Amino acid sequence: MNIGVLGLQGAVREHVRSIEASGANGIVVKRVEQLEELDGLIMPGGESTTMRRLIDLYGFMEPLRQFASEGKPIFGTCAGLILLAKHIVGYDEPHLGVMDVTVERNSFGRQKESFEADLSIAHVGEGFNAVFIRAPHIVEAGEEVEVLAKHNNRIVLARHGQFLGCSFHPELTADNRLTAFFISMVKEAKEKTLA
Repeated sequence: MNIGVLGLQGAVREHVRSIEASGANGIVVKRVEQLEELDGLIMPGGESTTMRRLIDLYGFMEPLRQFASEGKPIFGTCAGLILLAKHIVGYDEPHLGVMDVTVERNSFGRQKESFEADLSIAHVGEGFNAVFIRAPHIVEAGEEVEVLAKHNNRIVLARHGQFLGCSFHPELTADNRLTAFFISMVKEAKEKTLA
């Protein structure tokens, strides 16, 4: 299984390491054509405004929408979650707008307010050490969205069909359980298309 990591900005190598530790093939995606060889895609953390500029600059927006419309799973972490969200607090337009959630940027404070917290994650397990860096959070989730984890009553991880979005950086620890969960979503989606 080929899992891509959008390689425009952010913790790309760390995601690839986690994908490979979970038994799949990790590919750094820098060109639009590479999307065709993927079964799933991770959109990493970084700075969402910068990432959007690079997505536009390299002509990724429509191909990413196409990728999503083909039923292929996408996992957005931190800035990646902002890119997936249908609504962003204080902004008129979404980026990809494929995941039925409303997110608020930098809702846990600035860089210096970064922190770690142990989370209990549905389908994944207890004691997941989550690293929050200038993290957004999900203010509101649509009715088809499954909330998988909260921190201090704020939604920090959710799944909407083939989309998975989280506020934190799962790739910055040695715990690969969340990446493995995403890979199981990719497997599931692949089996559906083959059926």
